[in-house]
Amino acid sequence: MKFLSDIRLLLIGLWLGAACFFIAVAQSAFAVLPAREMAGAVVNRTLSVLNYSGLAIALILLLTSLLIHKNANRIWLWAERFMLLLIAAACAVGQFVIGLMLLSVRAQMGRPIDEVAADDPLKIQFNNLHEYSVWVLMAGMGAALIAFFIISNRKFSPAAKLTTTDPFDFDKEFKK
Repeated sequence: MKFLSDIRLLLIGLWLGAACFFIAVAQSAFAVLPAREMAGAVVNRTLSVLNYSGLAIALILLLTSLLIHKNANRIWLWAERFMLLLIAAACAVGQFVIGLMLLSVRAQMGRPIDEVAADDPLKIQFNNLHEYSVWVLMAGMGAALIAFFIISNRKFSPAAKLTTTDPFDFDKEFKK
């Protein structure tokens, strides 16, 4: 059972690390690439990979949470499941709602976003949707961090009853 938990921990850690790395990739793309349109395309593609992988990992972890031992603390188990649902929802909303709305607004502009006036309603809508996308990703990352700590702190065997409070008493460990 500990092996399954370690695999689950690895999956959520990988996604959380990828999400953190995505932030650096997005900033670097806009700083390095010569055209903001190219940077936007790189960020959009990378974000879709992040969202699809987050959705898949969250669903896998939800399914494997059904295999958790019966002695597990139910409150922490349901808290973990709620966080995993939150990750899946954040990735799904980010990809299938906000992402599609951003593409629609972007297509309606018909020209590079830098050429659109700041007070243009489409540019304002694009900026608002971008802000929502950032907040949804941050919510997913926060939920992933909480789920990571819940999974990592799960106990797998009942605690042994200590008869002594001496932390250096190793008699029981060496008896056969």
